Amino acid sequence: MSANQMTFGAEGSPRVTVEIRDHVAHVTLVRSDKMNAVDTPMAEALVAAGEALMGRAEVRAVVMRGEGRAFCAGLDVASFAEFAGTDPEARVMPRTHGDCNLYQQLCLVWRALPVPVIAALHGVAFGAGFQLAIAADVRIAHPETQLAIMEAKWGLVPDMGGMVILPQLIRSDVLRLMTYTAEPVGAAQALDWGLVTELAEDPLARAEALAATIAGRSPSATRAAKRLIGLAESGASAETVLYEESREQTALIGGKDQREVIAANMQGRAPTFD
Repeated sequence: MSANQMTFGAEGSPRVTVEIRDHVAHVTLVRSDKMNAVDTPMAEALVAAGEALMGRAEVRAVVMRGEGRAFCAGLDVASFAEFAGTDPEARVMPRTHGDCNLYQQLCLVWRALPVPVIAALHGVAFGAGFQLAIAADVRIAHPETQLAIMEAKWGLVPDMGGMVILPQLIRSDVLRLMTYTAEPVGAAQALDWGLVTELAEDPLARAEALAATIAGRSPSATRAAKRLIGLAESGASAETVLYEESREQTALIGGKDQREVIAANMQGRAPTFD
């Protein structure tokens, strides 16, 4: 397997594959027999895959999808028996990844990537799968996709980082409705509520086309833009955001990527970046 092809998961039982081509990392959940449901090996694989991409300077965008009939059906029901036999405080409370535990990091590691992440959704994105999807910068869904904050069905609350991200995406009443009821919503409703970016009959093809467009832009400008958006969404003061706008722009102006963009535009060609 080349350095541009990686597999993550228990030995002999992969959970996530990554293939890097044309500056795009194609991330696939590969537990199709379980509709890509999240068990501990899947959680560990998602974290490992995200962390493996963190330092890959050649990666300019990420496309994430699920193999088979669904993006991700949520937490593997068999995991409830596993969890029942352990001390919940010992399992959930330790901050194993900065501010996060393992299950929070499996989502938030994708939010933390310095490049845009595009999720291609089909089938269902329930529970853990829903929170993984909202960690992406952009979500493209098949019109028949169903989405749900599923934890209330099991007497739980969403606890995989969703409460960090969701208040930035949707109105409080929508967040409360979905959280309290655990009722699935269709992709069209999710689009109206701001949970989905676009609908597409072939969400993977659309996601890959968007990723190719992003990969053709200045990589330094794209990373700077993601940093700025993250800062603005964090609740930083206007003073801080304005200062960082200027600081990021100062670093970009006259840099090698911007010089190449200007030359390519003047010459009517696609830019090429080191």
